[in-house]
Amino acid sequence: MNKNRLPAFLIVVSCLYLVSCPSLSAAEGRTLSRGQTVYVPAYSHIYSGNRERAFMLAITLSIRNVDQHHPIRIIVVDYYETQGKLLKKYLAKPLILGPLESLRYVIPEKDKSGGSGANFIVEWNSDRSVNPPVVESIMIGTQNQQGISFTSQGRVLVPSGP
Repeated sequence: MNKNRLPAFLIVVSCLYLVSCPSLSAAEGRTLSRGQTVYVPAYSHIYSGNRERAFMLAITLSIRNVDQHHPIRIIVVDYYETQGKLLKKYLAKPLILGPLESLRYVIPEKDKSGGSGANFIVEWNSDRSVNPPVVESIMIGTQNQQGISFTSQGRVLVPSGP
């Protein structure tokens, strides 16, 4: 990418993020839950310029138990590529995430297998109603002395059926 255009590109991406960013109020829209399936958008690369030149990104999936008193059980952490093909199952068995505990999974910057439409599916549950975890992806990349970083919030999938 032309060095003169990259700062403008970064400003546009930053503005788009701020416009689409959810409210920062912690209590807004939060209800207790016993479990959820969460879809988390991620990007192993984004495109810039007229030639659709790829800007490679490292991805960090962050899962944070924000309940101060109760653990949650993480039962699925799966990584998918742009066309929906499963690339990796991260858990062989469920794991317990204690109160205020966090965990992360990293896809290296050089791994472009996920593509620009990569995503994670995270499933969790609990024996009691708890504050739902914060599930998000963080993308960061550096190229030609330029850097870019942004986050993507997980979205709870609505179960189908009756």
